Amino acid sequence: MSEHEIRGTGRTRRQKVFAVLPTLLTLCNAACGFAAVTITAKVGPEHFGGTELITASQLIFLAMLFDMLDGSAARLTQQSSDFGAQLDSLCDAISFGLAPAFIFLQLAHPDHHLMDSLTTTLLYIHPRVLWAIAVLFMTCAILRLARFNVETDEEDSHEFFSGLPSPAAAGVVASLPIGLRKLRELLGPSGHLSFLEAQWLLPTVALLVPVITLAAAVLMVSRLQYPHVFSQMVRGRRGRMQILQIVFSLVLLFIVRELAVPVLFCWFAFAAPARGLWQLWFSRGAA
Repeated sequence: MSEHEIRGTGRTRRQKVFAVLPTLLTLCNAACGFAAVTITAKVGPEHFGGTELITASQLIFLAMLFDMLDGSAARLTQQSSDFGAQLDSLCDAISFGLAPAFIFLQLAHPDHHLMDSLTTTLLYIHPRVLWAIAVLFMTCAILRLARFNVETDEEDSHEFFSGLPSPAAAGVVASLPIGLRKLRELLGPSGHLSFLEAQWLLPTVALLVPVITLAAAVLMVSRLQYPHVFSQMVRGRRGRMQILQIVFSLVLLFIVRELAVPVLFCWFAFAAPARGLWQLWFSRGAA
């Protein structure tokens, strides 16, 4: 075997190794989603240590990291394929469709008593309604992923999404247990919120949890334009507004810490529709 053939064989082996890397990252995404479901399934009336939903939420964020890395690894190694795209969507359906819907259902279900301190009789929501919201979130995530596969080609710039990306919608739901834990700390004996503040804040939060989940589900199948934050940052296309948003996020994380997580995810999800409604209202007023 000539030296040229030996070099060619070595190059082929390296390409095979690189081809496996994006697939492994994608499967790690699915593994995180499955782990989040299994951990969340432990939550119940007689089994709640206070950390299960937090751990499940953290696994959703870890799945988001794997989801960002697998596409970048495939493009860097020039191993993008239809197989990888389909596998990515199947794994995303688990991590960003099924897992966050199950987290929401366990968090808001009255039989599990996780939100007793945040619920009043005036804001009681029937468990079947909560179940319907969870199912709607999962189905909207699946529809969003299927639409993305059909409408996206290899020449796509990957700078904007049509509709709220399923990882961002999953991040909205997964951030809720983290924010609620911090809120409970603020409402505790050593907290900073007064009794009067708690009287209006707690019922509001109890109502917002299913409303936010339902809104995130609808936004996934909308046609609103959302920026591809990771792609824009990697490619160095950061304008003045992006830099200001990064600084604002860091300041918010420093000030309110865990509460900043749901605030930032909700800002990303709901800023676009709020801006659209404001422009529609302003144009009608001008007319």
